[in-house]
Amino acid sequence: MSNSVSISKKLEIKRKYDIIVCGGGVAGVAAAVTAAGKGSSVLLIEKSNILGGLATLGQINLFVPMCNGRGKQIIFGLCEKWARMSAKYGFDTIPEEWKNGEPKEPTDVRYFQRYSPYIFALQLMEEVRASGADLLYDCIACDPVMEGNVCKGVVTESKSGTEYYECKMLIDVTGDCDVLRRGGVPTVAGENYFTYGAKLITLETCAKAVETGNIHQAYGGISGGSINLYGDNQPPEMPRWSGLTAEEVTDYLVTNQHVMLEKLMETDRKSRDIAQLPLMPQFRTTCHIAGDYSLKVADAYKHFDDSICAINDFEHRDHLFEVPLRTITRRDYPNMLTAGRSASGIGYAWDLLRVIPPAIITGQAAAEAACLAIKDGVGVADVDIKKLQNQLENDNIMVHFPDEYIPEDRTVIIHGKNSAEIPGGHI
Repeated sequence: MSNSVSISKKLEIKRKYDIIVCGGGVAGVAAAVTAAGKGSSVLLIEKSNILGGLATLGQINLFVPMCNGRGKQIIFGLCEKWARMSAKYGFDTIPEEWKNGEPKEPTDVRYFQRYSPYIFALQLMEEVRASGADLLYDCIACDPVMEGNVCKGVVTESKSGTEYYECKMLIDVTGDCDVLRRGGVPTVAGENYFTYGAKLITLETCAKAVETGNIHQAYGGISGGSINLYGDNQPPEMPRWSGLTAEEVTDYLVTNQHVMLEKLMETDRKSRDIAQLPLMPQFRTTCHIAGDYSLKVADAYKHFDDSICAINDFEHRDHLFEVPLRTITRRDYPNMLTAGRSASGIGYAWDLLRVIPPAIITGQAAAEAACLAIKDGVGVADVDIKKLQNQLENDNIMVHFPDEYIPEDRTVIIHGKNSAEIPGGHI
């Protein structure tokens, strides 16, 4: 008896698009609304029922610092728009120094924003709706249809069954390179530690919310695993999950949810309740594209000719980076690219790329590059970089950080240690 089964389906083309965006996290929404705004026909495919990915479903509802730690904003574009938007109808934590934009005087107070994840998800939906991009909820982008190294379209699975959509460009922002990997694009697997958090409300936090008149104070936290994102004190018996198989995803969730339930069982059942569980695994580093270039910590303060945006270190002030187009593309796959947490980075540099602000602006840049490639009839890695950079700057993205923001002492501290050397100083 055979140990395999062969499945064959003939699918009609449901519809043709200029650009298909796989994944409705913040990078995917940024890509979709940007491309639609440039006049491209766009399909955004999201497997869940709300937009935002980790930033909403995953309860990682934080615009990490978007400044250099000295009062100079670095990350703008759609990220700036959405950070302010998220504070319009829900609670906000934008510091007073930043309430009205960049402070007039230097400050070491960082510009960040923690927001209501579900209200923000509704706002992202409205952004897509207003852009004219088509959106499919509850739909999985299963496999790309490849002709050599060129993607011709995507097979989807949904309530409608198995369907096929054709495209000129594909942007995989699933966060896990799901579509790129299945298309044969080289990728690099990561690992994730024993960390899992949910929102908790208690009688005490509710009282504090009433006392302060701020609903944000009603939320506390509860964890399954509580190891930090860098694996400090990870239990030796606990696995490090890549998150790239159904078995690993299930093991991660069951293990963490079991620990969380045990913690709840030790508390008074009438005094607290779970307010929000993460509705997706809180993996941050599952898989990234093996890009034409991988960003490194040693690239701090370095200018790149093909930079698509400047970003800052969200944990340490002064540290500035530029993100090359090559981190989201491969020249040998001319119409497939990525953004956000599947951009190509090594070690802590991957962490710098994966958080919400860089995810948004690299998603925006990916769309700009894809639109330009279609218009000029070239592979996305071969777009006119000056033209692309001009368009990004017109969309309020800082492409190159100013040299006057570079400190005289270029020491870059990562997790409390000098990590490497760079020209002009030590990391």
